[in-house]
Order: sequence, then structure tokens, then C-alpha cells
Amino acid sequence: MKRILVGVILLSVLLLAGCGGQTTASTPAPAITPSAVPIPEPTPTPDPVEEAMAAMTTEEKVGQLLVAGIMGTEPGEDALRAIQDYQVGGIILFGRNVESAGQLVELTNGLKELNGDHVPLFLCVDQEGGRVDRMPPEVDDLPSAYDAIASGGDPLERGKVLAAQCAAFGFNLDFSTCLDIWSNPDNTVIGKRACGSDPDTVSWAGLEINEGLSQGGVIPVVKHFPGHGDTGTDSHVELPVVDKTVEELEQFELIPFQAAVDAGAPAVMVAHILMTQIDPDLPATLSPRVVAGLLRQEMGYEGVVCTDDLTMAAISHTYGTGEAAIMALEAGCDLLLVCHEADNLTAAQDALLSAVEEGRVSMERLDESVYRILALKEEYGLTNDPVDQPDINSLNAQIQALA
Repeated sequence: MKRILVGVILLSVLLLAGCGGQTTASTPAPAITPSAVPIPEPTPTPDPVEEAMAAMTTEEKVGQLLVAGIMGTEPGEDALRAIQDYQVGGIILFGRNVESAGQLVELTNGLKELNGDHVPLFLCVDQEGGRVDRMPPEVDDLPSAYDAIASGGDPLERGKVLAAQCAAFGFNLDFSTCLDIWSNPDNTVIGKRACGSDPDTVSWAGLEINEGLSQGGVIPVVKHFPGHGDTGTDSHVELPVVDKTVEELEQFELIPFQAAVDAGAPAVMVAHILMTQIDPDLPATLSPRVVAGLLRQEMGYEGVVCTDDLTMAAISHTYGTGEAAIMALEAGCDLLLVCHEADNLTAAQDALLSAVEEGRVSMERLDESVYRILALKEEYGLTNDPVDQPDINSLNAQIQALA
């Protein structure tokens, strides 16, 4: 009897153990909660532009805003001051700086050598073809944009040829693409520099030219915002006036520029034009209503905004180069062109530096423009490396094939 009771008791114990939640083959082990395993925080990717800016002085930042013109066909005292004293963001060359293919390459390579290990320069030119042609005499001429497009030319290939011309001589930025619509036959400053006389042609051809330049590694700049094609006055001489509402501009002049904004154009040049219906007091280059308001806020542009040359009579005769440089920065421009006379460059640099030091221009506003400029240089991989002497025969063959 005792043996039977012991057996019953043991059997009961075993049965109770099986019902008590012990882990078996049919009962999974409790899961490990997520909180039990620490998840490491992702390491933020460093921003090379912010790192570069963090190492820059205020003087160096101000210098990046400036594109300077120089005299002569070799690096002289004005180039030395602009590059080594002011550490300008770029140099622009004109016909006065060009004698021959070999000389031009030596000049651009010499400018890079002066720049040393500083932030690479924008080496700029306004190579359009037609009557605005800065190539040396050994290089064949390109027809005007208007004539080329009207005769069925391929604007994409035109952009590639422009890029080849620029890159062969060390240029990395081309003020190339007139998005002005030649709607006023009395307009002498634009004329056949335009791609056409209607918004659709200008939009299509201009964007194709831009694409060709970009494919060739050269930064394209569209101009002259908000449209210089319906003016009868040359801003090199005096201030043109356009009396159109924003609504009227949106139906015509702004169509190519909006297309360029939507396509991500890397840089836009603003014209010295008084847009009386937008800002009756200030020319577009110096107007917050035109640059910060119309171009950036309303049209959504986030890239680099360049001024036209601040030494042109439309600006310099009224404001002076130093004050104009400050006003352009306040308006929302980033890259300020000072194309003539070393004293004008000094005036612009001194005025900008004083404006920042005195608080008229905040460091935040300065950094905003410097970031855009450095980011564009980073995007296109600018360097201070010299270029080789170009193959002129090959370059001319490309031009003839395009023609």
C-alpha cells in the first residue's frame, strides 16, 4: 500500500511540474526585449564645406565673394594683390588678357600657381560665341547663339564645344548662357547673343547649352535675370528701365529663368536693370525685392547668384563700388564681380569687411553666401592643378563639326 501511495505522489509531482510553465520543446523561450541590446548612434557624415568654413578667417570669407578682373597678359601686381592679399573667389579674363593660345594657358596656370594651396579659384570668362568671344586667335569662331539655333544647330553640342574651349585654357566657369529673349529689335546690348525671340526657344536652347557645359565639367551661368531682351539701353553706359509687372514678366521674360531654376542651374547672373513695378528705387542687382524676393522666394532658386560687373556705369556712377558690393550682398547676391581697376577691388573688399565687422552684414548672412560658393566649387571638383597646352587642331575640328 505504501508503494502505491508513493507512486501516486511521484506521478502527481511530475504532472504538476509539466503544468507549471517549465520550458519544453513546445514552449518557446522568452524573447529578449529590444531595450536589452544597446543600439549605437549613427556617426554623422562630416560636411567638407562646413569644415573648410570653420578654418577660414572673416577676411578669407569676404574674399570668396569677389571675382576680380586684372590687366595684362601675365600675372601682375593686381593679380598678386587680388589672389594673395585678398584671396578672391575668382578671376575673370577678357580680350585684353588674351594674345595667343600658349600665352593664355600660361596666364591661367600662373594664376593657379599664385593661389597655391588656397581654395581653388573660379577662373571665369564670358565665352558665348558670336560677338562675345574671348578665345585666342588660333581658335576658330563660333557663330552667335541666335544664328546657330535659327539655322538648326544643336544647342547641346554647342554647350559641349563651349566647355571644350573653356577647359582647354583652364577656365572652369563660363558666363555663357543668355536667357534674355530678344523681343526688342532696338536692343543693342543683347541682340543675337540671345538664343531666340520667344520664351520656348530660349528655354529649350538655353538649358541644352547649360547641360553641354556641365557635361564638359564647366560651370554654366545663366543671365541676365530678370531679362535684358526688351531694353533699349546698355547698362554699361546707363541704367535701363523696365516698367512691367511681375505678372507680365511671368508670362514672358521669366519663363526661361523659371525653367533654369527648375532644372537646377548652378548659377544665375542678375542684371543692372531698374524694374520699376517691383522696386522703383534700386536696380535689380541691389534690390532685395528682386533677388531675395522674386528670384529666391517666389521662384525657389537656391544656387549661387552673381552680380553683373559692379564697375559698370549703371551702378558705379550712382553708388560707388564699395557701397554697391554691400548692397548686393544685402539683396541676396553671393558672387560679386569687380571687373575693372584694382582700386575698385580694394574698395569692395574694404567696404565688405567693414560692413561685417560693424554688424551691418551679419556673419550668418556672410556664411550663407560663402557656403553656396564653396559648395559649387566642391560640386564641380575645382582644383589648382595646371592644364597642358591644348590641341588646337582637335579643338577647331569640334568647332567645325558643330558648324
